[in-house]
Amino acid sequence: MPGAGKSTVAAFLKEKGFFVITMGDVIREKAKEKNLPLDDKSLGELMKDFRRTHGNDIIANLTMKRIKELKDKCLVVVDGIRSYDEFKVLKSTGFVKLLAIHAASNIRYGHIINRERSDTPANHESFLQRDDREMNVGISKAIALADESISNNNLTINELKLQVETIIEKWLHEYNNSNINNNVSK
Repeated sequence: MPGAGKSTVAAFLKEKGFFVITMGDVIREKAKEKNLPLDDKSLGELMKDFRRTHGNDIIANLTMKRIKELKDKCLVVVDGIRSYDEFKVLKSTGFVKLLAIHAASNIRYGHIINRERSDTPANHESFLQRDDREMNVGISKAIALADESISNNNLTINELKLQVETIIEKWLHEYNNSNINNNVSK
């Protein structure tokens, strides 16, 4: 869910040498192409419209070209999977692990307000509407599919990073022992 700490984790993994693709950037790029404001309401409506018009996996499909370009060169982290359909598309690329970062609503709201992005909800009611929109897209099913999850309710940033690092080390060990990594440089 928005504000749980996904972007913090993605930035940390980028520092560790992973290439990060943020699915929300696809919507932001489409909004710019259409000269729409980059606020929460406009981006949310555009996301719903894209899914309604092109299917629930459209955002993942739009990211696949970039993923395919990169997957033989480096390990890729995708930030912001919102549905089971998106997960299925990404899973088709090979070795895929899903990490869910979750936090209580009040904690997430605090995180969102503090990050001061253009898509920050105007108030708590808008935040709750955004949560409803995310739930309607199917994010709860994607969260339920997670291979691992982290509760980011009372963690410091360093504690969050430590938990992520432990999980990633385990996954890298699995990856290195799999047959999928033939062409990927470490």
